[in-house]
Amino acid sequence: MLKPLFKPLLTAALIALVPASAMAIGCGNNAGGFEAWKKDFAKVAQQNGIGQRGLQALAGTSYAKRTIAADRNQKSFKYSLQKFMQVRGSNTIIAQGKKRRARNANYYNGLEQRFGVPAGIIIAIHGMETAFGNYMGDSNVLNATITLAYDCRRPAFFLPHAIAALRMIDRGIMSPGAIGAKHGELGHTQFLPGNALKYGVDGNGDGRLDLNNQSDALASTANYLRAKGWRAGQPYGEGTHNFRVLKEWNAATVYQQSLAIMGTAIDG
Repeated sequence: MLKPLFKPLLTAALIALVPASAMAIGCGNNAGGFEAWKKDFAKVAQQNGIGQRGLQALAGTSYAKRTIAADRNQKSFKYSLQKFMQVRGSNTIIAQGKKRRARNANYYNGLEQRFGVPAGIIIAIHGMETAFGNYMGDSNVLNATITLAYDCRRPAFFLPHAIAALRMIDRGIMSPGAIGAKHGELGHTQFLPGNALKYGVDGNGDGRLDLNNQSDALASTANYLRAKGWRAGQPYGEGTHNFRVLKEWNAATVYQQSLAIMGTAIDG
């Protein structure tokens, strides 16, 4: 049986502490105050148990201008469902997803049996997030996460993930040079660092978590959805309980709708 490799990091106490610390150390809307803020954030990180390796990595971070540009220009929430599915290549994901499921039926059936999440949904997420691992990002994960923790738009959301990223570096799970998406997401299905620590599982049995490994990433994705309340054997079309669980993966309604449509087609 697969077990989480790590105890949950984002405890209620930590979540309560970090936003309060964010208010105390402030935030910024450009690179001007980033270096000074990092010094204050280092104290918050120490208070949350971050060691020397993580603190050194924090000191070496740079303000991620491309991350801020991407964060200010998110379009998914504005697209119609038809436009979104066209832009994201849903027909290709469905076609390739069916082939992947047929080619590795025992593997995907095993995932579904273990976690209760249909293979079609996991495959759809994998295709949507990284084109089945063909593009997992081009940005430094730590720079992106620390920059978003500093930025005034959503510091309370990203500060816990920044702490988690530093903890991953402390534990040798992630290097300071790790590459992912522009918002700091990692691996085949693009986990934020805090979610990686809380929901990550060893899918291939090698005793370590590596979200650049497909087995680890897909098992972690299924584990995440199960933890968020997915009900095994229940439908996941719009209006159902499981459809609402998809919101935990991505807040854009068109994204949730697309996953339900693609998942149904792939499992079909």
